[in-house]
Amino acid sequence: MSEHANLLRRHRAVMPDWLALYYESPIEIVGGKGNRVTDAEGNGYLDFFTGILTNMIGYDVPEVREAVERQLATGVVHTSTLYLLRGQVELAEKIARLSGIPDAKVFFTNSGTEANETALLLAAAARRSDQVLAMRQSYHGRSFGAVGVTGLRTWKNLPYSPLNVHFLHGADRHLPQFAGLSDADYIRVCVEDLRHVLATATGGDVAALIAEPIQGVGGFTMAPDGLFAAYQEVLSEYGAYFISDEVQTGWGRTGASFFGIAAHGVTPDMMTFAKGLANGFAVGGVVARRELMDGLNANGISTFGGNPLAMAAANATLDYVLDHDLQANAARQGAVIIGGLREAAAGLPVVRDVRGKGLMFAVDLADPGTGEPSPPLAGAVMEETRRRGLLVGKGGLYGNAIRMAPPLTLTDAEAYEGLGILIDSLRAVNEAATA
Repeated sequence: MSEHANLLRRHRAVMPDWLALYYESPIEIVGGKGNRVTDAEGNGYLDFFTGILTNMIGYDVPEVREAVERQLATGVVHTSTLYLLRGQVELAEKIARLSGIPDAKVFFTNSGTEANETALLLAAAARRSDQVLAMRQSYHGRSFGAVGVTGLRTWKNLPYSPLNVHFLHGADRHLPQFAGLSDADYIRVCVEDLRHVLATATGGDVAALIAEPIQGVGGFTMAPDGLFAAYQEVLSEYGAYFISDEVQTGWGRTGASFFGIAAHGVTPDMMTFAKGLANGFAVGGVVARRELMDGLNANGISTFGGNPLAMAAANATLDYVLDHDLQANAARQGAVIIGGLREAAAGLPVVRDVRGKGLMFAVDLADPGTGEPSPPLAGAVMEETRRRGLLVGKGGLYGNAIRMAPPLTLTDAEAYEGLGILIDSLRAVNEAATA
């Protein structure tokens, strides 16, 4: 038995069956430099999925590595929030300023799941209500409460939740009842539905709406710009708060704005963040209006949240993003790739949709005969891209979306390289499917 096969056998013996592995023959990534990684077999890949949008500025970045090494050299990798943490304060100051939320405060966690749990707690405590609104096709984490506000059945293990949740329209334009509607008409219909939900399914004292500006696990589906501003206008009549889940859309990834929600022309009451902020080190958090953040009346700490190592990495990563204007790079490279994919898709019956903003884009695969979503074809595209040296992800309500989020440091040459591999892979799958 090869070492690779033995590692896979050991994984299956001690790791849960529900812990998914990509590819027919899963890979072990053992090295990384720039925007490329190497597996245990010596194969190299251009990385268009970055550890699920987490290696935001690539691998082995000197500025991040040196910041972490300086912290390690102090001998202090942990103290807890019971002591002053200089790096935590410095990062919170930057995030509060960048958020646009007036008089903002920041609380750090270890993950997006924890961040969303914290935001929901803040809203529920402020409103003294367990009623929460969420979006269909959404994903907010794997904990009990986060799963409760997740709108994808494939990620829900239980028929009940600690929260009283109602799901809204907004990212489901593919449904027949919305076919042919303009953005303005779709927004109007969604707002009317929100008012109907509030009038019929709730007690009126809703705590919050939690929503992703672009749905991550949902396959990078998104509401038309302006919908959440219209939603917030209604929510404000009820005193409900708006939580923008920026775990995947933050830090300039969409190209158009530093946080995804800005495309809707609205400032949320809270934003949650995680993933790419520390470029691979575990970090998450909530930035919220002062009265919300200070509203909890019980004691609270975070043992590992905002630890010195994660803060060193996060400060260095955020500074790098700002100093190199990576938001502008995301807009530029995303336009090249999304435009190229749309042009190629015109002649490929297996491609049902190409969508995205900046360096956050997806391709939906469909059966060329029926037009129905096809998870097997998505799987085939993943195998083709891997064979050609490109790593991508997948997701979507039906499991038929290839979703991609390259590092924000992607170069012109790498953008065209990745685009070429994607088009070649899509053509290969299309040829096999239509033969």
